[in-house]
Amino acid sequence: MIRAIVVICAALAAGAVFADDYPNRPIRMIVAVPPGGPADTLARLVGTHLSKALGQTVVVDNRPGANGIIAYDMAARSTPDGYTFVTVAAGVAINPSLYREVPYDPLKDFAPITLGIEVPNILVVHPSVPATSVREFIALAKSKPNQIAFASAGNGTSGHLALELFRQSSGIKVIHVPFKGGAPALTNLIAGQVQALFSIALAATPQIKAGKVRALAISSAKRSPVAPELPTIAESGFPGFEVNGWFGWVAPAKVPREIVERLNHEIVRILKMKAVHDRLLSLSTVPVGNTTAQFGEFIRSEHDKWAKVIKTAGIKLE
Repeated sequence: MIRAIVVICAALAAGAVFADDYPNRPIRMIVAVPPGGPADTLARLVGTHLSKALGQTVVVDNRPGANGIIAYDMAARSTPDGYTFVTVAAGVAINPSLYREVPYDPLKDFAPITLGIEVPNILVVHPSVPATSVREFIALAKSKPNQIAFASAGNGTSGHLALELFRQSSGIKVIHVPFKGGAPALTNLIAGQVQALFSIALAATPQIKAGKVRALAISSAKRSPVAPELPTIAESGFPGFEVNGWFGWVAPAKVPREIVERLNHEIVRILKMKAVHDRLLSLSTVPVGNTTAQFGEFIRSEHDKWAKVIKTAGIKLE
């Protein structure tokens, strides 16, 4: 018994020393998308400042594929020493409901660090659609069931899930047309091949300003600084409606708490820096930065929320 106690105390002491010594070598930040785009920009922007704050190089390691599953599984299986963590998107919480087999558990295999940014969707329609508000669009859709083509960036994407929640909330019947990415979906909307789309604000904003599409509402819970003039879908008659793409950071589950909290402290501080904050807003994203506990609860709420929507919609991906 005494020997066991001594071993445990020694292990705890070693962990404390290890955390105090952190970091003493380069750190790897896995990113689940290819270079370019909001997630990669966020990772590299924060990574540059984090390198300075920690006194060690933060290496961005892009590992795209399978809606992030490749990157998330790699991070979950990595040594829990604080030298590997991963930039995660909404898919980290949603994938277990979308796919038959996912090799990680989003609620058990990770230690949440912080939510980085939220990426709101804007409900846009082709200028020929005779609707200038959410209420008018719903009335139009109900008068023409299964006649309006509603595009998405692909099955299981943020825009697709926004559509499914919108359908379930409003009772409209539309035709879902999935494309292989947000760009072709928006291009086909501009061409009039489809009539509506939930597009990320970054892509939609220039087309709205050019008059090529008409914005009806934004999907955030409250009016967003990226488009403050747009009403929310929630205030348009659907209280509680909220669909944001988002990106944050998690580490393997057993990383020492002191290290997770230090990463949280530094990253949240970086997100609040004016240059970083302004840069992220310029990309039509909303900087957040919260506590580890808040981010953990957020991931759980996203997991539970979308599990219900996906089950009701009958969505299943291979």
